[in-house]
Amino acid sequence: MTCILGIDPGSRATGYGLIAQSETSIRYVASGCIRTHSDDFPSRLKEIYEGIDLVVSEYDVDECAIEEVFVAHNPNSALKLGQARGAAMVAVLAHEISISEYAARFVKNMVVGTGSATKDQVQYMVKMLLHLEGDISKDASDALAIAICHVFSKRTNDWPTGR
Repeated sequence: MTCILGIDPGSRATGYGLIAQSETSIRYVASGCIRTHSDDFPSRLKEIYEGIDLVVSEYDVDECAIEEVFVAHNPNSALKLGQARGAAMVAVLAHEISISEYAARFVKNMVVGTGSATKDQVQYMVKMLLHLEGDISKDASDALAIAICHVFSKRTNDWPTGR
């Protein structure tokens, strides 16, 4: 089985989700959220790095998938998100694990079937695909969706082209 870590980066809350992939199925391993508590931004980046490092150390992670940064209306927010994403990526790369990057719309399209899906729709599909019951945070379900997207994307790329 291949263990895949999905990361939904954020400067205040970074979601993570782990799934195990076999040739024919995926199953839930773990998920959670790294909530930063520091007031100063560099300390929050350190908390993200340490949190992801701990997750990677605790589980036998083989591959990682992370959401790309998108620039909306506030460039400052995009910069902070990019730095949080960088802290998470460095923590993964320190363990020599490859990282794939996916746009949010692509993740939603792969998991829900539409790139304009809501967070509730993503959460619902993640719970259905992984047979989860009970509550799961939006940050964790987004991270699990990124991991699921990675699996689906790899499978799609392995399909014959019909040539």
